[in-house]
Amino acid sequence: MNGKNPANAVSTDVLADLKRLGFTEYEARIYVQLLRQNPATAYEVSKATGVPRPNTYNALESLSQRGAVLPISESPARYIAAPPDELLDAISRQTSQLCENLTTRLISVAAPIEDQHVWTLNGDEAVHDKIGALIKGSREILLIKAADDILRRHKDALRDAGERGVEMLIVLFGLDADEFRFGPKGRVFIHEANGVRMGSTDNLFTIAADHSEMVTARVYDSVVAVHTRNQPIVNMAESLIRHDYYMAEIFLRFGDEIERAFGPYLRDLRLACFTPEQAESFKRKTGLF
Repeated sequence: MNGKNPANAVSTDVLADLKRLGFTEYEARIYVQLLRQNPATAYEVSKATGVPRPNTYNALESLSQRGAVLPISESPARYIAAPPDELLDAISRQTSQLCENLTTRLISVAAPIEDQHVWTLNGDEAVHDKIGALIKGSREILLIKAADDILRRHKDALRDAGERGVEMLIVLFGLDADEFRFGPKGRVFIHEANGVRMGSTDNLFTIAADHSEMVTARVYDSVVAVHTRNQPIVNMAESLIRHDYYMAEIFLRFGDEIERAFGPYLRDLRLACFTPEQAESFKRKTGLF
């Protein structure tokens, strides 16, 4: 244990997150120690954390100014830590207000530009944050093509959008359309009436919001996505989703005739244009040859 008491060990993740909120290394260690040892003198805190005593006094003064610790006596000076829920709620409100004010000021000085760039997003958190932002920011319409297990991560945001009156057209890989039908303008269609994913593109999550921006993401294995407001690309994404909606409706009405003409899962059409790798994947998934 390198001579350290396990009870005094501090999660590096906790310290790292406090530092992301603006705490220094010493401030983070001292605040966590005071949560454990309330109240404590600067000497006691310094001894428990290993922070040099002069740095401990400076850190306690800084923490006091931001309301993270509170002095409760003078001779000797003893400190207690502010309750985490109250402290973090205050930081959240202050940061949110700062961001709102700063956004307004920066917009006022920014030169207007036509955003036609295509941005790459990497990692599960970044990709799903952007998907969530599109849903949360939508005002008129959302077009989505997605698998149920991924779409389920965004049910709360979709429900809120439905309550705002946002129109939603969802093409679903899955079996339960009702699970994602939110609001009076929500429509959900099972992909090709069976919800089965056939090729690599069927593992993508595609969303277009308000005819103005879109994200398409690979959400399995390594998670990566592109985001853009480039209008031709947005139009292309919307067209993809609308045509899958057309196919879903056609399958509902003429499914038996389509299967007789082209085989199950559009076998003859797919195998005529699939790459050898795609054809093998299709055969493994369906057992059709």
